Amino acid sequence: MSRPPPERIVDARYLEPPEPFVRTMEMLDTLQPGEAMMLLLFREPHPLYRVLRQNGHTYETALQDDGTFEILIRR
Repeated sequence: MSRPPPERIVDARYLEPPEPFVRTMEMLDTLQPGEAMMLLLFREPHPLYRVLRQNGHTYETALQDDGTFEILIRR
């Protein structure tokens, strides 16, 4: 998976809900068409996937050996 620039990463692995969702949505609001962000979580965010699809975003998910889900989201 190709990574976006470091300033476009939301590391939400140790945050309590709803903070990961809130931070992700705030970051998405700053993306321009064609830009991407990386979301890091310890669980797969199925409710977020639904919101992303409804808003026209695409995403790719990869599970890393340490249990981190890397979700690359594109506008």
